[in-house]
Amino acid sequence: MSDFPSKAALTIDPAQLREREPKERLGNWFVEGLGPLEVKGDGSSGCLLIAHGAGAGQQSPYMSRIREALAQHGVQTLAIEFAYMQRMQREGRRRPPPRIDLLVEELSQWCDILTRPEGGNPWLGGKSMGGRAASLLAANEEVAGLVLCGYPFHPPGKPERLRLSHWPSIGCPTLVVQGSRDPFGTREEVEGYTLAEGVKVHWLADGDHDWKPRRSSGQSQAELIDEGAAVIAAFMRTHGQVQ
Repeated sequence: MSDFPSKAALTIDPAQLREREPKERLGNWFVEGLGPLEVKGDGSSGCLLIAHGAGAGQQSPYMSRIREALAQHGVQTLAIEFAYMQRMQREGRRRPPPRIDLLVEELSQWCDILTRPEGGNPWLGGKSMGGRAASLLAANEEVAGLVLCGYPFHPPGKPERLRLSHWPSIGCPTLVVQGSRDPFGTREEVEGYTLAEGVKVHWLADGDHDWKPRRSSGQSQAELIDEGAAVIAAFMRTHGQVQ
């Protein structure tokens, strides 16, 4: 496994990071007491604290590509890695994530230090489990908005185990970008759910959980990632997250 963000990351105190302007945060950091942080993008479309999924960290092809695509569309991504994933990187072997409530607590700590004193509350989001943790945090704390990429509406093959009980408590603008074939929630399944009025779902045609379409679709994963990034940037601009 490769290091995230890199061995060249600069160590920084959380208080020092919190005081920096968005453009002063660009680069690779190791935040004392928390871990690695990669900041990419000029922020002309807004700033997004983004978490990874359960099985792969920020160095995965999907996470690397979505951060690059978001940066090209003006979204500054603040990419963090949960402690269990940092341990996986150090040990070079897989391990399961902890309970989701522990990840929510960890995400809340990152949120606290990445909220600038005069800059308002941040947007939160992530891939799959990272997005679920962000949504649970948003149900209990005020955030500017949510961006959920491949939201795990239910475990694969278990559509009766919905993960929506906390959604009525989410009061911020929420965007779900979902592959239409995602086994964690297909288009046919999700269109049968009752979602809050502030939730927008954008479907990526023929995409799976990582937004990979079948070859017969005539599209590529890179095209769907760019489409998703463009939709995310437009949604954030519409709801005023430009600093």
